[in-house]
Amino acid sequence: MNQFSFEFDAPATPPPSPAPSTQPASPKTSLTLEEMAQRLEADPDFRVLRRLVPRTDFGPSPVAAEGAQTHGGFQRVLVLDTETTGLSHQADKIIELAMLLVSVDLGTGLPFGPVTLFEGFEDPGMPIPAIAKEVTGISDDMVQGHKLDDAQVQALVAQADLIVAHNAGFDRPFVEARFPCFASKAWACSFADIDWKAAGAESSKLSALAQNQGWFYDAHRAQVDCHALLQVLARPIGEGAATGLGQLMSVAAKSSFKLRAIGSPFESKDLLKARGYRWDGEGKVWFCTLADQERLDAELAWLHAEVYGGRRNARVEIEALDSLVRYSARPGLVSQQGL
Repeated sequence: MNQFSFEFDAPATPPPSPAPSTQPASPKTSLTLEEMAQRLEADPDFRVLRRLVPRTDFGPSPVAAEGAQTHGGFQRVLVLDTETTGLSHQADKIIELAMLLVSVDLGTGLPFGPVTLFEGFEDPGMPIPAIAKEVTGISDDMVQGHKLDDAQVQALVAQADLIVAHNAGFDRPFVEARFPCFASKAWACSFADIDWKAAGAESSKLSALAQNQGWFYDAHRAQVDCHALLQVLARPIGEGAATGLGQLMSVAAKSSFKLRAIGSPFESKDLLKARGYRWDGEGKVWFCTLADQERLDAELAWLHAEVYGGRRNARVEIEALDSLVRYSARPGLVSQQGL
């Protein structure tokens, strides 16, 4: 890395009165850019952003260093990002895929060891739409004649215990349509499965989360997005000691539920909307998603009392979503339950 130095007059302490200062002139100081950044960071009136530097090795696991790591003491997490020609996994195509495979200690939630990298372009067989070119910076010339290596992708996916994407509801249907091997893996979403607002973040956009950690980077290219996400998730999130990776591994081990308030009275629509329910225009039903069984039970009790008025014949539809189907285009296990 090149080192640069600048010379400037160090600020003198202001005198206590308007009288001219009798202090001698401050000596000139030669500082590197990093030294200047550290001085600015020490001042509460400044924030310093550094360009994110990709990490390809997180070093040894503290547990492994103590000789105490046993089988099952870690998971292999695959961080993934796609760039596509558009938003529909049925009509649009992947034009770039990047993946980072890393080991994560189950006890600490910290990544360790080398990071296995994959990145490749794929020719979609159609001109890339202008809006996709503008967002991704990927041109037709860059993808022309390229094809993602199926064997490499399958080999890397086979090693993963958990796949993580920032907006898995977008990425998962695309990669499953292109590579069926993704359908048999557990998934977690770093955008939806972490309560970033409760953790103090003003935005859950990846670029904003990276800036909160003091980094900036050139977004909307798959590999650098993966590096940014991995480093954001490698740090503790919120007041607890759990890292983002640790939180996502915990979420992936549990089922969530989509609750559909079938047959809810029309006059309850404002109450449901205020509660956070969303309207499914195709199914013509209000629904919400609940993170665990405890919240599902509480929501069923609320619906029974507040929406259905204690009716004995009231029924709702529950779709159980484990990490094997969550965020995919495939449905979970659907059942109906009386209230």
